[in-house]
Amino acid sequence: MKIKTNRLILCPLGTEYLETTHVYASDIENTKYMVHMPKETLDETREFLIACEKEWQQPEPLFYEFAILMNEIHIGAVSIYLNEKRDTAELGWILNPTYHNCGYASEAAAAAMNFAKERLNICHFVAYCDTENAASRKVMKKLGLLQTSCSGGRKNRGSSEERQECMYEMSLELD
Repeated sequence: MKIKTNRLILCPLGTEYLETTHVYASDIENTKYMVHMPKETLDETREFLIACEKEWQQPEPLFYEFAILMNEIHIGAVSIYLNEKRDTAELGWILNPTYHNCGYASEAAAAAMNFAKERLNICHFVAYCDTENAASRKVMKKLGLLQTSCSGGRKNRGSSEERQECMYEMSLELD
């Protein structure tokens, strides 16, 4: 499966992207606002990618992890995680820092949202971020998501302190 945008291709994330995934997933500065990162070892990144491949093989996956490719170069990932009722999709994204501030995250996330709407009949989207993650907040706003809450209790893997988290949401009409 491939999803094409003006500048990007989204395709299933898997072990063929091990080295390039590990570059951005193990970068402490790049992942400082992330709950499940940084990945500490190449083996930990590999285990995550194997889980992604297994999920892609399911008849009805509960999550979709896409590699983001630009000119055949793997620059990041965008994800859709479905709730149990399969009526809400949680969005997530991460880029190699070399490709920050170019609009790639919002372009990839918009394509993932369109996939979820058109192929999975999802009309409700949520996304979460650390309150200090200005870049992700900007992407969420660009996508049209609205901030619906801010609360404590967030634990980012790369931090020992409890953090604040913002939730953004959007509901669309199905065609």
